[in-house]
Amino acid sequence: MGTPEFPEWLVPMAATLTAERFTGEEWVFERKLDGIRLLAYKQGADVRLWSRNRLPQDGAYPAVVEAVRALPYESLILDGEATGVWGRAGRTAYHVFDVLWLDGDVTGLPYMERSALLDSLPMRAPMERVERVTDAEPWVRACREGWEGVIAKRRESPYEHRRSKHWLKMKCEASQEFVAGGYTDPQGKRVGLGALLVGYYDQEEFVFAGKVGTGFDTKLLLDLRERFNALAIASSPFTRATGLPRLRAHWVRPEIVVQVAFIEWTVHGKLRHSRLLGVRTDKAPHEVIRASP
Repeated sequence: MGTPEFPEWLVPMAATLTAERFTGEEWVFERKLDGIRLLAYKQGADVRLWSRNRLPQDGAYPAVVEAVRALPYESLILDGEATGVWGRAGRTAYHVFDVLWLDGDVTGLPYMERSALLDSLPMRAPMERVERVTDAEPWVRACREGWEGVIAKRRESPYEHRRSKHWLKMKCEASQEFVAGGYTDPQGKRVGLGALLVGYYDQEEFVFAGKVGTGFDTKLLLDLRERFNALAIASSPFTRATGLPRLRAHWVRPEIVVQVAFIEWTVHGKLRHSRLLGVRTDKAPHEVIRASP
């Protein structure tokens, strides 16, 4: 068998966003950095840096090019995140979290074997290994220390050239109050209600912010449905709304304030990956506005 042909491009693996919070022996956690995805290709003395969309980055990170060139392998492909940009304020670093090629294709190896290969590489600044997080609740540390979040990676997973559920990204959650303006019918074995339809006030406008369908226990579902029955109205109270459900929706006077955790706002002004934290009794509905990012 001959020497394997060095690839011109391998599609990078992408993580799937999740609102779940979990740990387990089959998972390891790494710090999620807010930078630029950077793929490093080395073939002899030739080093090329690419973004995840295959845009050249060599000129932006010359120190990374030299550090990759110094590695004692004829051919390799590394995957990581770059922080800082050459010529601007702040320290430039290349945080490496995976290896795809090491004088041959290693994407089929389990993550932990690839990780061991990565640990053996004699990296020099500005290259460094991405930080492994071993806290009992890694996402809590991430948010406490101002990180973007953490990535959960399945120990036995290969490197897949697509968005995969073997890598799950847990972003730090935002939290604020919203006002319930309606709800949807429960489906399947669910009782009480399906999801809350919530909003906030922008001066005199009541703005629809989306659905909240998780974070309930059975008692709260039934308690809220009983309260909503007493607040029922014939039409939507939202005065500015896009994306309201057209089927199985019920409207209520906007009097119940709830606390909601969510990952982020969408470009359309809706909550992404929201979950109920509880009902607030200490704030009047008209005091609820959209919090600043």
